[in-house]
Amino acid sequence: MRYMSILSALLCVALNLPFVAHAQRTIELQNVAEVEVAVKGADGVITKKRMVADKTTPGTEVIYTTTFRNIGAKPAGSINIKNPIPANTTLMAGSPWGEGVDITYSADGGKTWSAVDKIRIKDASTGKERPAALSELTHVRWSLRNDLAPGKLGEVGFRVIVN
Repeated sequence: MRYMSILSALLCVALNLPFVAHAQRTIELQNVAEVEVAVKGADGVITKKRMVADKTTPGTEVIYTTTFRNIGAKPAGSINIKNPIPANTTLMAGSPWGEGVDITYSADGGKTWSAVDKIRIKDASTGKERPAALSELTHVRWSLRNDLAPGKLGEVGFRVIVN
């Protein structure tokens, strides 16, 4: 059975997570990759709990979360958080989240960005443009609409299925 090392994927996310806070580098980032597991409590009730993902197998749903905090003394503006979609995974439709953000996607390694339904790629077999499939997306970007006040934090993320 093929395994995907979540640690290597998470390192990829952390190392390739550019952000812009113009002239300021006051945004602290923390990334985590998790899976949901069913846990039976002492009362017999089963609940879902997130646990750090170490290794996964095809078909596993992985949740990538980036927490960001303004550690500076002034509001930080023009913040863009960009995450690559890990290799051998497919973005789950509608899964990217974040409060107060505009979410865009890339299918060309982060060179161009658009709404998910507007991304087009050149079909290798026909040479014509067509809508990109979720499995062809390479990155997700969250652009904060407002400045982030000192000490404030936010969270963005997305879910994938391991291929």
